[in-house]
Amino acid sequence: MKEQTEIGKLKEGRYMVVDGEPCKILSIATSKPGKHGAAKARIDVVGIFDGMKRSIVQPVSAKVYVPLVERRSAQVISIAGTTVQFMDVKDFDMFELDVSEDQVAQLEAGKEVPYISSMSKRKING
Repeated sequence: MKEQTEIGKLKEGRYMVVDGEPCKILSIATSKPGKHGAAKARIDVVGIFDGMKRSIVQPVSAKVYVPLVERRSAQVISIAGTTVQFMDVKDFDMFELDVSEDQVAQLEAGKEVPYISSMSKRKING
């Protein structure tokens, strides 16, 4: 899910949607309004799930989407290679994630791990 807001109301450390990807805001630089134009904002972001850096330049009054980012907890059900099956602790939703070999080494069945969920995507927090 996502909601709409103005660029002028965004703050560093919060989230916004760029190119359909939920991103964390790294920095915001605002220019003064010119003789014939509105103030512009340059926003540098990094994708939550893909880690790609992006930047956009838009008027401060432009509308953008802000994703709803949830921090939740899940229990590890089973591990098969780098595919791990989880169950959400709160609503008992089952899902699978492909994780790196380093993360697999830290996981064990029955253990609870925190994860991030936004716009139908999930990632282990860490």
